[in-house]
Amino acid sequence: MTRVCIQTGDFDLGAEAAALHAADGGVGAVVAFVGTVREHGSGAAVSAMELEHYPGMTEAAVEAMVDQAFARFDIRAARVIHRVGLLQARDQIVLVLVTSAHRGQAFQACEFLMDYLKTQAPFWKKEHTSDGAHWVDARVADDQALARWGIAAGNAS
Repeated sequence: MTRVCIQTGDFDLGAEAAALHAADGGVGAVVAFVGTVREHGSGAAVSAMELEHYPGMTEAAVEAMVDQAFARFDIRAARVIHRVGLLQARDQIVLVLVTSAHRGQAFQACEFLMDYLKTQAPFWKKEHTSDGAHWVDARVADDQALARWGIAAGNAS
């Protein structure tokens, strides 16, 4: 099973978690995060979100993030699936799965990976709203979330 997958198609949380767990009898915890397209963005109703990336570079960057999670936490496996292309409101965007012997390390690694993805992964998001389409800027709160792991992002203006 690959650790990182960037794809246009949807994913099945249950199937992905079962596959990751089935590969290792020492797993005591499986933690998952699923991100979805919100119906409201910066004040306007969101009908869709368009996600772009640089193939090859994006996968390598996310693989490096997963390597960092393994270096920082006592985890047994991790899987990141991130969708690209045009997604509708309420569609799933991202899945982060982490397994470990104990829940604490799995929760921390999952949160670390999401904080890293929000600020460091080379994805660009464009919201389609009733006010028109616009690129989504980095948020100060996302940079602050990453800073608690000792990583300075500086993406937000």
